[in-house]
Amino acid sequence: MSKPVVSVLGASGYMGSVLIGFLADLPVRLRAVARRRSPVPDRSVAEIEVCTADLTDSGRLAEAVADADVVFHLCKHSGGWRDAERDPDSERINVGVMRDLVEILRGRRSGGAAPLVVTAATTSQIGRPPDYPMDGSEPDRPETEYDRQKLAAERLLKTATDEGVLRGVSLRLPTIFGQSPRSRVPDQGVVSTMVRRALAGEPLTMWHDGTVKRDLIYVEDLAEAFIAVMRRPAPLAGRHWVVGTGRHDELGTVFRTVAESVAAHTGKPAVPVTSVQPPAHAPVIDFLSVMIDPVPFQLASGWCARTQLRDAVDRTVKAMLDKAGEESSVRT
Repeated sequence: MSKPVVSVLGASGYMGSVLIGFLADLPVRLRAVARRRSPVPDRSVAEIEVCTADLTDSGRLAEAVADADVVFHLCKHSGGWRDAERDPDSERINVGVMRDLVEILRGRRSGGAAPLVVTAATTSQIGRPPDYPMDGSEPDRPETEYDRQKLAAERLLKTATDEGVLRGVSLRLPTIFGQSPRSRVPDQGVVSTMVRRALAGEPLTMWHDGTVKRDLIYVEDLAEAFIAVMRRPAPLAGRHWVVGTGRHDELGTVFRTVAESVAAHTGKPAVPVTSVQPPAHAPVIDFLSVMIDPVPFQLASGWCARTQLRDAVDRTVKAMLDKAGEESSVRT
């Protein structure tokens, strides 16, 4: 039997590059697509094709997903949620690429199964988080332009699924963090930012008392969640799912874990973790807990997060130290 064709849109990004690292171990024809050249493993089981393309060009997008059995749609505007309010290009990328993708697949003539399209959405599409773990049944009341755009793209995917154009699955993701040895693309999130500060000997500061909770998911666990969808799409297609660990870590505990891990790896005293006054522009969401009930997705997909917080932090610290050592060797 021929190998399935898997296209990863946004393959050069933080999450996409780790997913490529996992998919490279599978017997597939893998197409890594992004605006800039995607790094791929030197050795792989998969047959890998690297495509450099501007996916807002519908012609290039059509080439990127030609004959694809599975499409992982991970591309987003590089400015993230902060630029969505003021940059008109964000809508073209965050919504327009999905709109074009649906129309391209609508024009495909195939007698087999409709292609599987898995997209990365966000838990913040519901707006203000509830004071209990969310399970995906919450009403959507997005409060930011970015969340409205992500919700619009998700609705395009669901409608196309209802029409039989494709089989769509939307994974609403919480805070993703960590560095993976499968990728050189740096994590710019809060946990890795705190690791960098601790490695520099700087104190770790919080805008609150540290009791705000987050469901933090290690990037490798998340990559495995996407692959779980590819392996078991039937019970998942046609709706969105919230993905998380079910572990609601207080940020004070997370920051102290970072300080302790860096101290253990460097042999230096742990840097202090302190509370400071928040800036006037701090968004309200930063002071609200975000908790997830992952059971519905776990039951439907067979997936669960396996990496504990300390293990993920330790891997991230080690990866950053190894990279710093390599860069130092190159300079000398």
